[in-house]
Amino acid sequence: MLITSLLIAALVAPDTTPPLSPAARRLLADVRYLADSAREGRGVGTRGLDEAARYIADQFKRAGVAPGAPDRSYFQPFTIAAEAPAVLHTKLGGAKTQNVVAVLAGSSPALRGQVVVVGAHYDHLGYGGFGALDDPDSTGKVHDGADDNASGIAALLEVARQLRPRHPARTIVFIAFSGEEIGDLGSAYFVKHPLVQPVESIYAMVNMDMVGRLRNEHLLVLGAATAKEFSALLDSLNHAQRVPFDSLRASGDGWGASDHASFFAAKRPVLHFFTGLHEDYHRTTDRVEKINAVGLTRVAGFVADVTWTLANRAGALTFVDAAPPQMAMGGSGYGAYLGTIPDMTESPGGVRLSGVRAGSPAQHAGLQAGDIITALGAKTVGNLFDMTDALRSHQPGDTVVITVTRGEQAVHLNAVLGKRGGS
Repeated sequence: MLITSLLIAALVAPDTTPPLSPAARRLLADVRYLADSAREGRGVGTRGLDEAARYIADQFKRAGVAPGAPDRSYFQPFTIAAEAPAVLHTKLGGAKTQNVVAVLAGSSPALRGQVVVVGAHYDHLGYGGFGALDDPDSTGKVHDGADDNASGIAALLEVARQLRPRHPARTIVFIAFSGEEIGDLGSAYFVKHPLVQPVESIYAMVNMDMVGRLRNEHLLVLGAATAKEFSALLDSLNHAQRVPFDSLRASGDGWGASDHASFFAAKRPVLHFFTGLHEDYHRTTDRVEKINAVGLTRVAGFVADVTWTLANRAGALTFVDAAPPQMAMGGSGYGAYLGTIPDMTESPGGVRLSGVRAGSPAQHAGLQAGDIITALGAKTVGNLFDMTDALRSHQPGDTVVITVTRGEQAVHLNAVLGKRGGS
């Protein structure tokens, strides 16, 4: 009888879990839609990714944030180049996709020409395969991508909702990027075709990628070293929160495997909000039931505060550059070292450079961002594979003539190749 009474009491005991706030419910609803298996894992080329784009545009419209494309739509379409280095391992060359862009116009005549970009990518791995960490067992199975990156898009939409009623001094541009999982293609396209002119008008870029698994009050803000003012600003804003994060780790340069790197390569200050890796990363188990809705709500609120502060602070940010990781340079694995950063979005009859590493043989030779390498020594360079083979055919210390197309001219530069692992 006692056991029966205890069971009955347990069954009728009230649920003491605090109800979710309206913001948390909104965020969870966004994640549920985007990470529903009906979205086909939001892989580039899937119907589900297009449905996700329309959903995001509709939520921007409901929030009252204006469309950001020249045709007064929310869509910035682009086609993935057939020979783009980023998709040579896939069948996505020639695929059409789109960024989703919304704008909150600045109110200050002096500052509204400057732009704070807030972004997150909305694509994921689709049906697995390349990039999936549970491949090959999961190939053909939908990868929902709840944390990566339905969480970031939900936060992006919530930031837009929170800031829409206000009147920022600077213009705020909200962007949902496509093609991040195959090489930051959407963000790279936007930097080349920024819809805000020129790209130097971008005051700062704030990125949210995997922000749905807040644990132990630990929030990472990468890129905090890209402007001298960021560290103090983030610390001050965190202490001003009603419930500050116990552990706010703000550090690092602007390179990394997400869309902020495209903006940092264009020498804009960046911040990347991130709640950390976990065992479900790039696996079919990254599902909505594992999202920390309360934590996601707090991250979105904090990002809204950071964005608002950046949009209204009076002074300029002091940009701090950093050399890209050596693994990002032209050539890979072995052979001589040059120190180029290849543009992964296209192969325009050669290898276009998005930059060169500081102090590298490429910089000493005079190579520049925008150059298209068409020959290295005696070898013609038509794509990144050709360039890799050309570098592997040489030894550190070799002097080679590099032919580049710069604007309308062919330029010949002498480079002394270095040793991989050094400069």
